[in-house]
Amino acid sequence: MSENRDNAKESEKVAGSELLPPLHQQVLELILKALAGVDIPWALTGSTAFAIQGVPVTPEDIDIQTSPDGAYVVERLLPGEPLQPVAERVSERIRSHFGAVLVRELRVEIMGGIQKRLPGGEWEPPVDVGALRVSVPWHGYQVPVLPLEYEYNAYLRLGRSDRARLLKEFMDSFGRRS
Repeated sequence: MSENRDNAKESEKVAGSELLPPLHQQVLELILKALAGVDIPWALTGSTAFAIQGVPVTPEDIDIQTSPDGAYVVERLLPGEPLQPVAERVSERIRSHFGAVLVRELRVEIMGGIQKRLPGGEWEPPVDVGALRVSVPWHGYQVPVLPLEYEYNAYLRLGRSDRARLLKEFMDSFGRRS
């Protein structure tokens, strides 16, 4: 029985969880506790989500993607100091309800209802985080993340070919579809 428990704990380790610096691990645990049981769709995205899924990157911050209303809920629930209040923001290629919070000296960016500009100039529908997210086991938690396949395609659409190439190479090395 003890061996099964040990095997279960071993299988819960994700190859990349060791890629997260200690501060990221501490802040991620605070985020998971703060958002536990909240009835909004949310998921990690960006380099922290990549690292948890085993991609060899060193994250600089933590990015959370959610719905437009969810961005304001996440901002309110995170234990930290507001750096940039959540508000609707628009750039040349992307628009969302964006804000940032400093949690234990680590920047946590919040993006709600992300939309990317299509080649014709119109905006794609907001990302449906609840439908896309998958769970990855990490230190006894099930962490919602956006799948690498989705992230790869999103980076391609944004013209961020270096990041897309990194994800594609990682997925190809494990026989995952892109």
